[in-house]
Amino acid sequence: MTDTTTLPKSTRQLETRRPPARRHFRRYWQLYVMMILPLCHFLLFKYAPLIGNVLAFRRYRPGMGPYGSEWVGLAYFERFFQDPAFWRAFYNTIILSFGNILINFPIPIIFALLLHEVRAPRFRKFVQTVSYMPRFISTVVVIAILSELLSPSSGLLNQLLGKLFGMEPIYFVNEPEYFRPIYILSETWQYTGWTAIIYLAAITGVNRELFEAADIDGASRFQKVIYVTIPSIMSTIMVMLILNVGSLLSLGFEKVLLLYTPSNAMVSDIIDTLVYRTGLTNQNYSYATAIGLFSGIIGVILVSSTNWLSRKATGESIY
Repeated sequence: MTDTTTLPKSTRQLETRRPPARRHFRRYWQLYVMMILPLCHFLLFKYAPLIGNVLAFRRYRPGMGPYGSEWVGLAYFERFFQDPAFWRAFYNTIILSFGNILINFPIPIIFALLLHEVRAPRFRKFVQTVSYMPRFISTVVVIAILSELLSPSSGLLNQLLGKLFGMEPIYFVNEPEYFRPIYILSETWQYTGWTAIIYLAAITGVNRELFEAADIDGASRFQKVIYVTIPSIMSTIMVMLILNVGSLLSLGFEKVLLLYTPSNAMVSDIIDTLVYRTGLTNQNYSYATAIGLFSGIIGVILVSSTNWLSRKATGESIY
């Protein structure tokens, strides 16, 4: 970074005459260069595929291209609004998403608060490392581990239940009533430590003088958490809540698909699996695109609504 105060007078005058945007870019051009790769990623994999949403309004036929197909307007939207399979998938998605947010949104916050109160640095680092390591395990491996633990023949859980309570083996993965707890608790194990890193970073940034003032006032550790730490990280909490609500209809597709069986289909069939089955399995691309587009529109509405409510209630928002 150039210190303009050490430059000759003529050079400083030249710097002053330049437009502010040009001076800013010249000073931070390295950061803009670093943005090129992620920008290309978003353009190529996030925005370019949006062009394909035109299939939701056309009767796609292979070989004709999306713009050579017959225009049908809102026919596919009217079709899935009358489809019982869509409403079942929509209901399952809402129930599973709300259950996931209800349980897995506050747990990382509580974990981060508790971890921050640990006084032994080595133990705190050990716990933090152990907690976020599951995030790097592949979803396929996670489901394989669950299948082994919950197996009716050799699973550890069934063996414990049999020895301790004399219960008959249960095929947990195949039973509809166990699908949602298995999904939610596996998310808890896999993502609690990883998400807690965000809250720990926010807690670390809290002004130390606030804690010192609380100590002078005689506040206990619990009172400091309630009246200092949580209010100080509320902006981070609200941003994370908005992002979680925005992805309400976008669950972990891979995990649901791997846990899906014909026996638990009544509770495990969500919008993403319906789109996958309709588009790739049945090759009804236009119908699948219409369902996916509807899900995306609902996501935008949820993000905007939650952002507005957050701004009105707490004064915090992402835009």
